[in-house]
Amino acid sequence: MPAPSSVPVPYAAYLRVYEPLAAFPEPERAHWEAYARRGTAPTAQDELRRSLADLLPVPPVAVPVHESPDAFTAEVDGVVCVCPWRTRLRGWLSLAELPALLPPALLDAALPPVVRAQAADDYERWRKINPDARPWIRSAVWQVPVRWFALFSDKEREYVPGGQDEGGEGGGPRLRYRTPMVEARRRVARTLKALRDAEDEGPLIDGLVDVGRWLEEFHPRSLVELDYGGLVHALTPEQLAEDRSAADVAQGIVALRAGDTEAAGAVYERLAERWRAVRNLQHAN
Repeated sequence: MPAPSSVPVPYAAYLRVYEPLAAFPEPERAHWEAYARRGTAPTAQDELRRSLADLLPVPPVAVPVHESPDAFTAEVDGVVCVCPWRTRLRGWLSLAELPALLPPALLDAALPPVVRAQAADDYERWRKINPDARPWIRSAVWQVPVRWFALFSDKEREYVPGGQDEGGEGGGPRLRYRTPMVEARRRVARTLKALRDAEDEGPLIDGLVDVGRWLEEFHPRSLVELDYGGLVHALTPEQLAEDRSAADVAQGIVALRAGDTEAAGAVYERLAERWRAVRNLQHAN
């Protein structure tokens, strides 16, 4: 594989699940076991660069023709865990979301309707053969959805101001959270109970229900990771050092359980304003 560029590709955050090798059927298990033994793996920036390269041809390649054979790997208590990229599947899922994110004229210019229609047809055919397929990675552009923080504790926060990242590229900051699957599921359940006791419905409840259902698809001994990814390049070192969003979410839930909806609302508004300011950067010159 050629040496990756040192220029970071922003600005997305990721929610990932790493499953133990035992969760994969053969022959896929053998493939990932051999893959992990290599000791070197592409980084998230490599994945983004490859995806963006597909947009350069004319017409652009909306979704990769073949599924990626790559994955992220981690070791948890001596057990190798794998997070397959599944770039093709995620491309199809992201393509379905684009009309709600981009103006029609911009969307048609970037990905002409005929290209999107062909990709949608390909997905329908593939889905009939793979009805139970699901992605190991969720992504969000220009933000970290507040509901994601409910899965983690502030004690699981890992902030590296600089130095070398896991791919050997120097100088880049990293901010992430990692937690066992059992803890992530427990926190989702507790947060949902607190929210439902306080209100009947709302976008935060709907979002957490969706995340909880997604987590149930995976092995109970998996690792769950929230990675700020390219967003670390959109925030100042001071903003990164001071960002304790998981702690803020936990504080808001404690206030809800105590019946202090005013305090909980203040925490949520602080979080919303923080990430609203980040999202607004995409419109800056």
